[in-house]
Amino acid sequence: CETCSKEEAKYRCPRCMKYSCSLLCVKKHKLLQSCNGIRDKTAFVSVNEFTDLNLLSDYRFLEDVGRTADAAARHPIVHSPSAKKLLYYLRNRARKCNIDLRTLPVGFTKRRENSTTYNDTEKKFYWHLKLVFPHCHAEYILKRVPDDKVLADILKPYIDPVESDPVICQRLKMYTASPQSDVQILMKIENRRQNSVRYNELDASRSLLDNLKGKVIIEYPTLFVVLRTLKNDMVVLGQ
Repeated sequence: CETCSKEEAKYRCPRCMKYSCSLLCVKKHKLLQSCNGIRDKTAFVSVNEFTDLNLLSDYRFLEDVGRTADAAARHPIVHSPSAKKLLYYLRNRARKCNIDLRTLPVGFTKRRENSTTYNDTEKKFYWHLKLVFPHCHAEYILKRVPDDKVLADILKPYIDPVESDPVICQRLKMYTASPQSDVQILMKIENRRQNSVRYNELDASRSLLDNLKGKVIIEYPTLFVVLRTLKNDMVVLGQ
C-alpha cells in the first residue's frame, strides 16, 4: 500500500494508479493527493503500453462526445425564438452596414464557435475573428474585436517585433522578421465555384468595418495573413 506502507495492496486508483490496501487508505490517498478517483479518459498512453482495452476506451469516449454534441444541438434553447431573433437582428444590423452576413444551420462548427455581438448603445459590432498564418501553420481566435479597430492594430500582438507576445513572436518568426510592407491580409470571396477560389486583399490601414463593407461573411471573418515574397496558392481577385 502506497498510503500506509504496511499492508498488502488490494486496490489500484483508476486515475493516478496508486495502490491501496483498504477503503480507509483509498479515502486518505484521495484527500492527500486531491484525487477524485475517476479515470482520465484523455490521459496519454505510450504506443508500447497501448492495448485493445485502450482502443475500446477511446472508441467509447468518442461515442460519448458524439452523443453529448448531438444532445446539445437538439437542446430547446438553440431553437428558441429568442435565438432566432438574435440572429435576425445581427444580420439586419450587418445589412445596414453594407455587410452580407450569413449564418449556418444549428450543428455546424462555425455556428457554435461564433461569438459575434452588436452593441446597440455604441452602434458597433464586436466580431468573432479568426487569424490564419499559412506560412507558419498557425491559427488564432480573437473575440469581441470592435469593428472600428484598424487591421494593423489587430495584427500588432502577433507580428510586431516589439509589441507581440514572446511565445507568439517565436512561432511567427517568419512574419516578425519580415518588413511590414511584405505583409498582405487576404479574405476568401464566398459563393464562388470550387475551381475558382479567389481572395480580396484588405487594407491594413483601415478599420475592420471598412474592410468588410460590400463583402459576404459566413458567420465570422477569417483573415489570412501572408507574405508577398513567399509563394502561396492564394489568388487575389484581378490577378
